[in-house]
Amino acid sequence: MLMISRRAVLGAGAALAVAPAGRAMAQTQTLHLTISSSHPLTIPWVEPLKTVIVERSNRKLEEIGSPYRIEWTEAFGGALYGFEDTLEAVTQQLTDMGWIGALWEPAKLPLQNIMYSTPFATSTVRQAVDVMNELNRTSPAMQEEWNRQNIVFFGCCVSDGYHLFTKRPINSLEDLRGLKILGVPVCAPWIEPLGATLVNTGLPAHYSQLQTGVGDGSILIATGAYPLKIHEVAPYVTLVDTGPLTFGGFGINKDTFDSLPEDVQGVLSELGYEYSAENARLIEEKQREAIGKMAAEGATVSEMPQDQRIAWVNQMPDLGRLWVEENEAQGVPAREIMKAFMAALKAHGGEPLRDWSADL
Repeated sequence: MLMISRRAVLGAGAALAVAPAGRAMAQTQTLHLTISSSHPLTIPWVEPLKTVIVERSNRKLEEIGSPYRIEWTEAFGGALYGFEDTLEAVTQQLTDMGWIGALWEPAKLPLQNIMYSTPFATSTVRQAVDVMNELNRTSPAMQEEWNRQNIVFFGCCVSDGYHLFTKRPINSLEDLRGLKILGVPVCAPWIEPLGATLVNTGLPAHYSQLQTGVGDGSILIATGAYPLKIHEVAPYVTLVDTGPLTFGGFGINKDTFDSLPEDVQGVLSELGYEYSAENARLIEEKQREAIGKMAAEGATVSEMPQDQRIAWVNQMPDLGRLWVEENEAQGVPAREIMKAFMAALKAHGGEPLRDWSADL
């Protein structure tokens, strides 16, 4: 966490400003900052915290001639807190900055979870992060959501879209009828209109529950399914691609950020967007690798035809309207954000299979 006061920083900056030029360039001021995550560095939205934020920060400060350097304390893999506390840890300055999982904060960060109510809308991971970063940068409502948590937010994290991993082949949507599909609750309104039942379970339990018959299949992202070898117990992989989605990202405690010199603030702001770009690149790379390895290891991999994807999304309830109604009842300007989201998505080249703002 930040170990130097704003007064000390400004005092040091003033001293450097009146020092001879050669001496000022040689003298540096060290800032102590902590960066953290509940998840390990092997996760694509955590790795860039180190490879982008930590490893590029001092190089960028040197390039712009800043007298400041950051001495980082790195606390990844849950060293300071668990997955359920990623928001509070930054809000309460347990860490100065880190990865924030908005998917576990539907009440406090409802606008950041919009993509769970807009399946089959995004097309690429870069499109997903660009749209949400733009909204977080330009929308007062999105900014206020973070301000209430005492956080300055810079870069969204993203995952690949969801696919089906089943014990028997899925040749048509009708084949899902009667199946028990393991997944997170947000996926229930995606699959239950098809006659399947969503069984709420955590990712680590999928393998054993498929083995024991608790589930007939799973709805998962490929980058999450492959490390757990889900294809061994559910060898039919149907590439559905419900669309990449964002679910939080890189944020800094506002008190920490406000205490930093302007040039350090500028570097961290710039790196926040670079964090998103690197996360997107890693997801693209790891998804291709995961699907290729599953096929090489005996899984039967097939793509769901486009007409089936369109039929699927049209059987879903009006998730966009339901999301708006639920959040507007809590005083959240969800209608405005849903319309802005769909418009931004199209402006970025998206071709959503369903316009979730059409009935608003």
